[in-house]
Amino acid sequence: MFRWVWAFVDRPLARLEESADFWTTVTGSSLSPRRGNAMEFATLLPVAGDAHLKLQGVHDGGGAHLDFEVEDIPEAEKTACGLGAEVVRREPGLSVLRSPAGQLFCLVPWEGADSRSPAVTGPDGASSLLDQVCVDIGPADYENEVAFWADLTGWELRSTGSSEFRRLVPDASLPVRILLQRLGEDRPASSHLDFACSDVAAVRTWHEKHGAQVIDVRTAWTVMRDPVGGIYCLTARDPRTGRRPE
Repeated sequence: MFRWVWAFVDRPLARLEESADFWTTVTGSSLSPRRGNAMEFATLLPVAGDAHLKLQGVHDGGGAHLDFEVEDIPEAEKTACGLGAEVVRREPGLSVLRSPAGQLFCLVPWEGADSRSPAVTGPDGASSLLDQVCVDIGPADYENEVAFWADLTGWELRSTGSSEFRRLVPDASLPVRILLQRLGEDRPASSHLDFACSDVAAVRTWHEKHGAQVIDVRTAWTVMRDPVGGIYCLTARDPRTGRRPE
């Protein structure tokens, strides 16, 4: 059903220029002209392949969300609602929905994108790719929300070896995968962005030079805060395949 997937970097509208400077640098992209009633949208344009990242100015603290390109929005909306989603807003060429646990996502028309953009090489040679949206879910909602996203996407649901995470793996032609994280407390679902990194420590140093801060260091990932306060992670995965090393 989904022909292309977008990951949105949602950041405070008042600091969108500062956000754009950071996110274009660490994704090796350039910024499209801003658009929208409040000039709140911009696309991060890769050096090759089709874009899969957008920047959106919001009025809260920000986070992330997914847009799915489909051939038939009403049909895709019907499917999503049948699985437990609810419609938040409709506009020409756009349906905004909320998952059962509260995560917003959008359905938009497929515009022909079919070519993934390559990983970015940092100044020390380490490569990285922003290729994953992690949906953070409270324990009471977790199983139901995992089933919703698995049924909605039709993607393969994989165990990660940890009860804290499960992963939805799309067709190799799609640029964004979904990680489903079980939180330690109940609250509405939210999302953050993950980079796949050939060398987490090296990518971390590069991001710090451009204003990011380290929040937490784990074995397989590092939690970061961007210059305007948004949380994201650097994960030890192959940027070409999205998979963790054997």
